[in-house]
Amino acid sequence: MAQQQTNPEEVVLGQEAGGARVITLNRPRQLNGISDRVVYLLAQFLEKWEKDENAKLVIFKGAGRAFSAGGDLKMFYEGKSNDSCLEVVYRMYWLCYHIHTYKKTTIALVNGLVMGGGAAMVAPLKFAVVTEKTIFATPEASVGLHTDCSFSYIHSRLPGYLGEYLALTGDRLNAKEMISAGLATHFVSSEKLEELEKRLLDLDTGDESAVRAVIEEFSTDVQPDEDSILNKLSIINKCFSAETVEDIIKTFESEASIDGNQWIAPVLKGLRRSSPTALKITLSSIREGRKQSLPECLTKEFRLTMNILRSVVNGDVYEGIRALSIDKDNAPKWNPTTLEEVKNEDIDRVFQPFSSEQELQVPSDDSNRWSGKYENTVYGRASS
Repeated sequence: MAQQQTNPEEVVLGQEAGGARVITLNRPRQLNGISDRVVYLLAQFLEKWEKDENAKLVIFKGAGRAFSAGGDLKMFYEGKSNDSCLEVVYRMYWLCYHIHTYKKTTIALVNGLVMGGGAAMVAPLKFAVVTEKTIFATPEASVGLHTDCSFSYIHSRLPGYLGEYLALTGDRLNAKEMISAGLATHFVSSEKLEELEKRLLDLDTGDESAVRAVIEEFSTDVQPDEDSILNKLSIINKCFSAETVEDIIKTFESEASIDGNQWIAPVLKGLRRSSPTALKITLSSIREGRKQSLPECLTKEFRLTMNILRSVVNGDVYEGIRALSIDKDNAPKWNPTTLEEVKNEDIDRVFQPFSSEQELQVPSDDSNRWSGKYENTVYGRASS
């Protein structure tokens, strides 16, 4: 079988084998963090393969012990003064739309950490295979950001108010929980993953029934453990359906005092450590997402991300990254420091639409499916 592969030192590898195409995120020492180069190459491969009639299925995987830990936080920190991250942010949101709506059969093989923007390459796919080593989270509020990369759309469609819970607390899910929540489709033991991939490469078809049959040969039916958060959805729904973050925390605190609810205390501790401003932005975004289409969610998230990176309200995102990834003191000094001090008008300000030419240019139909690229926007023309 003829195989083609890109430079093995590149941050994204593209392999062609018969009718299969394989994307490998290849920054293992950075837990396959998403950089500008990563996003650029992903888009190049995906556009090429969607237009290639010989490409029948596309497999996503990560090198090393992570699928992807999400956006490269140090990249954002280093670019904090001059909009230098605008290009990667634009490209990533534009790419999220194409991943959600990709025309070929897609499969993620997720053996390790998968967070934030990394998870945005998993949850939307037709098939998402997870293992006993898989850990999922969307912890953006803990660094002063918001639940991004299409997760205001994904989380708002999870069972009950699980999406609000995951977005605000940053709590982690294991593979069994991902499947139960609908964030993954199949559980396969990590020791069988390589053999599964070989079978998929030999399949030479994108027929979903055929692909599913192969995956199911290797997969095991699983259920969440007895103490899983998914067995506590009645409590989560009661608390995280509240209208404000303050009310959510107040109700959650009340539940924590009830016998058998010891699991709540550490979750509350993490919740209280997050940026008050980011928590409020995140909740508003998820709530809006319940009523928005995918393009509307992505357009909104692009605005939020850019306004947060531009410190329109405060610099919490840079303080969060400093505390987590630069100085690693895990002691961010948020501004303001409490939820009560966060002004509603400041939250409203980060949601304000841009001028039409500055918005994310999500394709409106299949006839211009790969239009709206960064290079052709007002941003790209200004930087060229």
